[in-house]
Order: sequence, then C-alpha cells, then structure tokens
Amino acid sequence: MAKSKTQFVCQSCGSVSPRWSGRCDSCGEWNTLVEERGESGVGAAPAARRMETGHAVELVALAGDAQEAPRIASGIAELDRVTGGGFVPGSALLVGGDPGIGKSTLLTQAAAALARGGHSVVYVSGEEAVAQVRLRAKRLAAVEENIGLAAETSVENILATLKAGEPPALLIIDSIQTLWTDTVESAPGSVTQVRASAQALIRYAKRHGTILVLVGHVTKDGQIAGPRVVEHMVDAVLYFEGEGGHHFRILRTVKNRFGPTDEIGVFEMSDGGLKEVENPSELFLGERNANAPGAAVFAGMEGTRPVLVEIQALVAPSSLATPRRAVVGWDSSRLAMVLAVLEAHCGVRLGQHDVYLNVAGGYRIMEPAADLAVSAALISSLAGVPLPVQSVYFGEISLSGATRPVSHAPARLKEAEKLGFGRAILPAGSMARNNGKTKAAAPSGLELVEISELADLAGRILARASPTPEAGV
Repeated sequence: MAKSKTQFVCQSCGSVSPRWSGRCDSCGEWNTLVEERGESGVGAAPAARRMETGHAVELVALAGDAQEAPRIASGIAELDRVTGGGFVPGSALLVGGDPGIGKSTLLTQAAAALARGGHSVVYVSGEEAVAQVRLRAKRLAAVEENIGLAAETSVENILATLKAGEPPALLIIDSIQTLWTDTVESAPGSVTQVRASAQALIRYAKRHGTILVLVGHVTKDGQIAGPRVVEHMVDAVLYFEGEGGHHFRILRTVKNRFGPTDEIGVFEMSDGGLKEVENPSELFLGERNANAPGAAVFAGMEGTRPVLVEIQALVAPSSLATPRRAVVGWDSSRLAMVLAVLEAHCGVRLGQHDVYLNVAGGYRIMEPAADLAVSAALISSLAGVPLPVQSVYFGEISLSGATRPVSHAPARLKEAEKLGFGRAILPAGSMARNNGKTKAAAPSGLELVEISELADLAGRILARASPTPEAGV
C-alpha cells in the first residue's frame, strides 16, 4: 500500500510546504501552516490522478468579428454601473467587505430585482438559517416567488439540488468560506476547501450559463480572506466599502473581465435597506463649513463618474520631537511627498507642526490628482485663512514643485459647474488635448485659474492673510 502523502498549506497565501514550520516562507505569517492530505483533490500528486489523452481543439484566427457579451440588468442602476452594464450569463463574481457592511442586504435586493424581471434566483446561505434570511427579505420588501432559498454548506448537496431542476439565472453563495467538499480532506474555510469549492461552483456556472455571485470575508487588512487564486478564478471582484460612522456605502470594482475596473456605485444605508445615490457629490458636500480654514473641494474621477469631495486639513504646532502625521482616506506616502514639496519649493514650514488630513464622509481617494487640493487645504489651515467657498481644485504635483495636468478635466469642470461652483484651480495646460493640437472648451459658467507652479498657489493663499488680500483661489 502506498504511503499517504501529507503537505502543509499556508492559510494566508496558499503556498504549499513539505514540512511544518512556525513561519510561512512565502508571506512571512506565523502559525498559518496546516497539515492536509494530498492524495486527492486540489494539490494531489500527479500520480494520484488518472492520466488521460487529450483531444485536439479548433484554432481560430485572432482577426474576426467580436460580439459584445450579453447582459442581464440587475434592476439596480448603481450595481449595473459597477459590473459594466449588468450581469454576464455564465460569469462568476466575488463580493467582499467588512462584516455588517451590507453585502447580504445588497445581494438580497439584487435577487429580488432580478426575480421581478422574471429570472429564477437561488440563494444559498451557509451562515444564516432560512428564517433569518426570510426576516431580512421581509424587512427589505424583497420577498419574491422566483427566489429559491436554502441553508447548506456541502458543495455536493448544492450541486445535486441545482441539477435536479432548471439552472437558475442567478446563484448567490453566502459565503464561500463556509462551504466544504468531499473531494479534499481539510477543514471548512481552509485554503484547499475554499479553492476546491469555488472551482466546482464556477465549473457549474460556466457550463449552464448561470450568474454566480460568491460572498467573501475580508481580513483585518481589508483583503478578501483565503487564497488569492480565488480572485484569479472569478471574472469580477467587487469590494463593498464604508465606515461604521457614515450612512453611505461604496461598491468598488477591482477586477472585471467584461467591463471597466475603476467604476464605483454609491449607496445609502437606511432602515429599508440600501438606496441608490444618483449624485454622490451632493452627498459628500452636504455638510460643508464655508468659513473653516483647511477645507478644499477636490474634483475627482471614479471611472467615468466625476465626484466632488471635501478635503479637510488641520495643521497645529507640535510639542513632540517627531510631529504626528495622520491621514484618513488618502495615501500617507503621498502626503509626505506633498509636505516635502511645500517646504522645499514654497517655503511653507511644516516640520514642527502636527498634520491631520481627512477626506470628508469616509471616501477614499485613489488618484494623484488630489495633490493640488491637499496642498491648498494644508496652506489654508497653516495660515488660518478659509478658502473661497466657490472654488474647486485638482491637479498633480511633481517633486520639482511644478503642477501637472490630469485626465478628464472637462468632466471634472462640468460637474463643478453643475453643483454651482464658480472657479476652478487647475494646472496650466489641463484643457489641451491631442498634444496641444486641439483644446477642450471650458464650461462658460466657470472661471479657470491655471497654476504652473505650486509656489504660485501658496502665494495666492497666503496673500489673503495680509491686510490687503489679492483675489483668492
């Protein structure tokens, strides 16, 4: 009888080791190696599998007609925006987010919307009982006849149930970490179980044209728990974000094989579930204080959607040898670079001050175009001078102190004009396109102030603190 083979799999990164050690050599995490048998299933030795002769496949020319992937609209406009226009039949999506953020609420509402459109839906819960899911659906007014509900964690039982009837249009698994399959011998939630369970469900979805939505837990670092290979197996990865102290939620795409990867959907959490926010800029700017120093409005972009958000800065003298640098909603390394440029090229001394930076509403900025707005907020807080309430800022800053144009300037300006802003501060040349051959027209209701050097912006803001201030920006 052949000796059974054992291996040790890291529960953090999924790497395989022939022997146990206290620390994983791949990711450096401690006490994450778990013993698993490698006789069958995922990770089995080549000799354990039956060798079969493959068959030739047909090769087609790369040049040919390309058809757009068919879509099924979910009935929720913000969700359709994030997925690229709706669900693609046969695709697999992975939705991650913090506990209690609203993942199950969103998917319950999406299931009800598809059921109202005549599509069959199956909702499998591995964490809640049937009665709990029914109570949530009743509270959300999402009780529909075309939704099949089950509380099951065995992959084999789920597949047998699905094969007993017609393939559903949408299959929701909440969550993938609770499933287990008989093909591998390991505990539910382990790397091997998560990978094998996801593979079996994705294989069924691809074969029958079912839309598969997997819910994934996230770690304390905000990443989806389990092996990263699951993110490579699915067609789209969506993150549901939001702060506990704020009532809105953001659905962000980080991977999408059938659409853009930089779109967001904005929802507002209420007693009746998640409500769509058609104009996020009004939500993020709803509680502005026009007379407070250190507040600048940034005109950002999320995919094809312009979003205006307030950036708040507080600069205070520090009693510590090493001043504090606290950032919420932006990259801390980017803030360190902006502080260095302000001190080196603008004469703005912040080395003996604590600096606190916050993006209002818990929104996260992912683009470097916020450099100019952050700089304006920092200088305004240091000088104690409020910025003009009708001004918006956007632009990138180089290490030399020069400003650089950013993309989608006309869309940013159009959104600012729509919300009643009268002045935009932006880098010189932002409206030029096609290497300067053509120039985009600026909105007629906006005054454009083009800044070529960051020192120019600093001088204009600091001049407002003098007895005879110049026209501020």
